[in-house]
Amino acid sequence: MNRVHIKTYGCQMNERDSEAVAAMLRARGYRIVSQEDDCDILLLNTCSVRDAAEQKAIGKAGNVLARKKKNPDFVLGILGCMAQNRGATLLDQLPDVDLIIGTQKFHQVPDYLDNLRAARDAGVPLGETIVDLAEEAGSQNTIRDHELAEHQVSAFVSIQQGCNMDCAFCIVPKTRGDERSRPMDDIVAECRTLAARGVKEVTLLGQIVTSYGRRDYVHTGGVTPFVQLLEKVHALEGIERIRFTSPHPRGFKQDLVEAYGRLPKLCGYVHLPMQSGSDRILRAMNRPYTRERYREIVDALRAVRPDMYFSTDVIVGFPGETEEDFAQTRELFEACNYDMAYVFKYSIRTGTPAATMEGQVSEEQKEERNQTLLAVLARNSERRNATLVGSVEEVLVEGPDKTGRRFTGRTRGNRVCIFEAEARLIGSLVPLKITRASVSTLYGELVLSGVTSDL
Repeated sequence: MNRVHIKTYGCQMNERDSEAVAAMLRARGYRIVSQEDDCDILLLNTCSVRDAAEQKAIGKAGNVLARKKKNPDFVLGILGCMAQNRGATLLDQLPDVDLIIGTQKFHQVPDYLDNLRAARDAGVPLGETIVDLAEEAGSQNTIRDHELAEHQVSAFVSIQQGCNMDCAFCIVPKTRGDERSRPMDDIVAECRTLAARGVKEVTLLGQIVTSYGRRDYVHTGGVTPFVQLLEKVHALEGIERIRFTSPHPRGFKQDLVEAYGRLPKLCGYVHLPMQSGSDRILRAMNRPYTRERYREIVDALRAVRPDMYFSTDVIVGFPGETEEDFAQTRELFEACNYDMAYVFKYSIRTGTPAATMEGQVSEEQKEERNQTLLAVLARNSERRNATLVGSVEEVLVEGPDKTGRRFTGRTRGNRVCIFEAEARLIGSLVPLKITRASVSTLYGELVLSGVTSDL
């Protein structure tokens, strides 16, 4: 009973948590398998951002438990945000689950699995479900181990956990707890180790990544702790590109804007959640900025890097959102000219202030508004990509594409590229002449020492 498969739902933070758990389990002697059918232990790392995400994980767990009836030694664990949110109440629907582990206890998973294995080997029934949702001081420091694939050139680095923002629609403060930052030296050491293992690009992760260290480090010369961290990672030999997500607009002070002009490894791509373009709705959401301030940030970043790429998060159908509110959102959405966006239909999350607000918007209106913004986004992205045809972009070669016949990589602006190459170029920053573009993908030919390879 040592073959483990981890299925991850949700965001990049969840992906990073799952990777850290996999690395801890491998160090303990477990085998991490890529196919669910090959495992003795299935761990579902879950998401709670929307109810649909929770229902998907619950449905999956229900289907898997049929396997447990045939094989009582099979172990099913539910980890992460849904586990934290629902806790032991999950047993009302899933009474045979073996583990329910919250977001501050990922590092305890190897110990709990060891206990289950020992009980099985001793012929002792597994007994009651293990439920651990407790807060733990320093738990943010346990997400540090990496399970890197062969020739992996990019990696996520968790720098901060939790959120103190209390947005009216969001359940993250409940599932992830208060803001907690890792020591700066530990993060830099982790990035240095990744560089030594061949990683060229790191993405710094946090619930509100720009809030990093604000209660732990002093602002030096007007430079926030987050920008101080960017500077230290930027100085590391071997790290060629730096990205981060997910920030908050209030974190884009002048020092961060200026960092894009003086730190060349900081990629010209910004994920800047808008949520709404209506000041009235922003206040109802408890988002501490205005549409004017948001637009100032976008303009300031484009002034530093005119070719900056932007993505965003938008919620349509927030309680009380009128046609005029949505018109203001659409106006700002069009003005910012996003290259990528995650447009969400508002989903009631029990326990959040928005869940009981008056003026709940119909599903039909949400869907209509959602489609309106997606259509704007498609036009924006197609237009931006079309302007790149004929240009030469720096691309980090990541490896074979899904077909295995060509290679894939990303520009500094986070655009996916497909091209012909050789395996020896994996991990290299290469010039790519863009020959064709779709809404989401660029196609091109490498320009190497005056020799081109046609696609």
